[in-house]
Amino acid sequence: MEKETGSLEVTESNKQQWTLVLEPSRGWFDLHLKEVWQYRDLLLLFVRRDFVSVYKQTILGPLWFFIQPLLTTLVFFVIFGKIAKIPTDGIPQPLFYLAGIVGWNYFAECLRTTSDSFKKNEHIFGKVYFPRIIMPLSVVISNLLKFGIQLLLFLAVMGWYLYMDAAISPNAYVLLFPMLVLMIAGLGLGFGCIISSLTTKYRDLSFLIAFAIQLGLYATPVIYPLSEVPDYLRLFVLLNPMSSIIEAFRSMFLGTGAFNIGYLAYSFIAMLLILVSGIIIFNRRERTFMDTI
Repeated sequence: MEKETGSLEVTESNKQQWTLVLEPSRGWFDLHLKEVWQYRDLLLLFVRRDFVSVYKQTILGPLWFFIQPLLTTLVFFVIFGKIAKIPTDGIPQPLFYLAGIVGWNYFAECLRTTSDSFKKNEHIFGKVYFPRIIMPLSVVISNLLKFGIQLLLFLAVMGWYLYMDAAISPNAYVLLFPMLVLMIAGLGLGFGCIISSLTTKYRDLSFLIAFAIQLGLYATPVIYPLSEVPDYLRLFVLLNPMSSIIEAFRSMFLGTGAFNIGYLAYSFIAMLLILVSGIIIFNRRERTFMDTI
């Protein structure tokens, strides 16, 4: 009898040695962000998957990272530069458009690919546990690699124009460039998490994303400088937090555009509010996602 009791005690003791305990989130700010670091290997695996899989079975492969912004720049050069004749503050038109496209593409790709995180990965979410926020984070990081490649293209084109004595002048503000990248990533992740959470219940939103991104392009000074915006519309354009970021990007590298600390402070605060709100909503939706989908 004593033998059986001892065996029972050992068994119950073993049952208490859990390596992971899953509990439902109880508060709005119960985000479990520490788990992201614990699952960092999985995060890197998803980053590699997102980066490699896009062009894995294409003929040109990674060359599309260069071709896409070059083709877009060519289209803008013909339509807005030669036909519409929109001024570019004295900057060579191809370089002006490319400067806006590189920054906008990073934001647009982060928003587009994170906005369907729940829907695209439902087959994984229903089988195994890991912090769901890893999915949109991996998208932002993998798109950062693409952004870095396109930035090299922009710097190469800028170097050629410098060699040709074009009227461009990089300045010391370029040291703040990492802050701009962080702000773009935060805006893309925050907006994407909010939309991804809403599309689990309202599927119609997924059809509006492409249209919203295209509309946002024209509401941001990508194809025109802020100086050409009429006074009565300028405030409306500046309400878009990406506007001051694109202008600051051009000011850093090309010496033109509005590098305004007040505008950037507004964009930074807006980014923080959108990012925090997006992560909170995303984590709240995670609890009922499988029931809704």
